[in-house]
Order: sequence, then structure tokens, then C-alpha cells
Amino acid sequence: MPLPLMPKATAVWLVDNTSLTFDQIAEFCGLHSLEVKGIADGEIAVGIQGRDPVPDGELTREEIERCVADPKTRLNMATSEIPRPKARTSGPKYTPVTKRQDRPNAIMWLLRYHSELSDAQISRLVGTTKPTINSVRERTHWNMANLKPIDPVSLGMCSQVELDEAVTKANKRLRSRERREEREHPQSKRDPAVGMAENEALVEATILQRAATEMASSESLEIITSAQEVALDVPSEDADHSVESVFGATPEPATPEPEPTTDIFGEPDRPPETLDLGSKSDGLTTHEE
Repeated sequence: MPLPLMPKATAVWLVDNTSLTFDQIAEFCGLHSLEVKGIADGEIAVGIQGRDPVPDGELTREEIERCVADPKTRLNMATSEIPRPKARTSGPKYTPVTKRQDRPNAIMWLLRYHSELSDAQISRLVGTTKPTINSVRERTHWNMANLKPIDPVSLGMCSQVELDEAVTKANKRLRSRERREEREHPQSKRDPAVGMAENEALVEATILQRAATEMASSESLEIITSAQEVALDVPSEDADHSVESVFGATPEPATPEPEPTTDIFGEPDRPPETLDLGSKSDGLTTHEE
């Protein structure tokens, strides 16, 4: 459906000069019903001069009266022979000079309340660049102390319809990413209760295995201790058996006799004889007699 040349200014005029419902005005101007309600409350499009669509041939008085009489009907754009401007579908979004200083405020609001939006979506909504978005996210912007989050719809940088479409696309992208991760890593999204039960079972099995190991080691220690006690209880006569006790003491080697030696004349040396003084005295006595 074609939209009026100046949607927000047309909505301001319809709110001020007709009794059409918010839904009728929103559908005709391509806005959200809450955005039209904000215009009626004076929170959105403050200072925008209303634009009458009738002189420009976009709407007729009869069409307005018909829709006022039946709130369920919708406004239809009047056919005109004047060629309408083509909507720009590519290229950076134009932001008025008076609104450019509010870009960081709008970026802060989107990052805080719609963190699922990507940098490309924020750039299209506000008409900014990725370095500016990163500076606001990392709190390194030169005017960070004076920034405060402001809804970009209330600033007139985007419409509520565009914001809702961007949020819907971002949520779909996140859901598809989660499903893809579940297919690639099925074990990472298991039920926490199941994982807790498995951990408890693993702990119990570890405790039982450790208890069995300790029991086996204690039994082997008892067997070794009992064997040592039995060895200590053996009688001493059996324990004192040795080679000497069985086969007797080893005899000591005999002292070798000295070999006879010869003198210079070839006669064997004899041990010197001890003189018997008593016999000599007897001989001397006999000779004297």
C-alpha cells in the first residue's frame, strides 16, 4: 500500500483534525498504533507541523467521513495522476541535522532494551556507524557522561513498525542459532536434573570403588601381618639351626712344622742343646778326684 508523502506530519494532522481511530491512522500512514497514541499524547513528533493530505490529492473528504462513520473500515489512498516519488531502498539512512546529536542516546536505548539487535540493524534504524555503536557499548564515547537512553521512535529516527520488524528478525535469528547449536552439540543442552543424577551416580561409583580398593589393601595387610606373626611363633631350636649346629665346627688348620735347614758344611742344623749344669759339675768333681 502506498504511503503519504510525509507520514508523520499527515498523522499529526489526522489526529488533530479528525476522529479517526489510532489503528486507522497508523495503517494509512505506515506507523504503529502506539506511535500514533504517542503523537496524540504529545510525546512523539513534538514540534512537527501537521500536513493536510486532501489538497495534495492523497485523501478525500468523503473517504475520511466514511471511515469516521465505521471504525472497522480502512482509509484508501486516492488515485492521482501526479507521479509519486520512489522510496529509497538502499544506502545510508538520512538523519536530520537537528537529530544527529541524539544518535548516541538512541543507540544506548537500543543496546539496553533490545540487546538482541545486531550492529547492522541498529545502523539501519538510527543511521549511524559501527564504530559509534562500539564506542557507546564499550563506554568510550567522548560524550559518555552526558548520554542517556532515549527511544529512537520518540526522537523520530525510526518508526515503531521498523523497530518491531527488526526485533522480530533478531529473535528469529537467535532461535535458529540455538537450534543449530543443539543439532551440533546435542549433549550441551541436556536436562540439568539428568546431568545432576549422572554426576551423583558417578560419585557413588567412585566412592564404592575406593572403598573396595581400601578393603582389599587392608585384607592383604592383615595376611602379611598374620604371616609375620606365625614366623615369630616358630620355636627357637628350629630357628637356631645353622651350618655349625648341623655339621659341627670347622676344624682350625694345623700349624706347619719348620723345615730343617743346613749349615755351611751341608750338615743339618740341630737345635742347640741346653747344658745341664748339674751333670757338668759332677764330671768336674770326678776328674778332680
